[in-house]
Amino acid sequence: MDKLEYKGYYGSIEYSKEDKMLYGKVLGLAKDCISYEGSSVEELENDFKAGIDSYIEGCKELGIEPRKAYNGILNIRIPSEIHCKVAIIAEHKGTSINALIKEAIEHSMELQLA
Repeated sequence: MDKLEYKGYYGSIEYSKEDKMLYGKVLGLAKDCISYEGSSVEELENDFKAGIDSYIEGCKELGIEPRKAYNGILNIRIPSEIHCKVAIIAEHKGTSINALIKEAIEHSMELQLA
């Protein structure tokens, strides 16, 4: 699935047969919603960018930091047995659980892209 990208934000691309319109929303923003639409790809992209710019400007006017999608904090739920094994391996390697999981994810992604 293709995604839009602008200023570090990513957006979905959907199609409504009923309305014959393209639409989407910015991905990864848990507490804010930025949506956009267009009857052509160009209109969709322009509305996406305008939505991001408006969001950033609105945050600036309110004196708050705009939220970023995918801020690097990821909570996962795993069985306690796996959590224990991960902790033991991390301790044995002299690293943190976070660093071990990050390394495992990076390795898995390299295999997927190879």
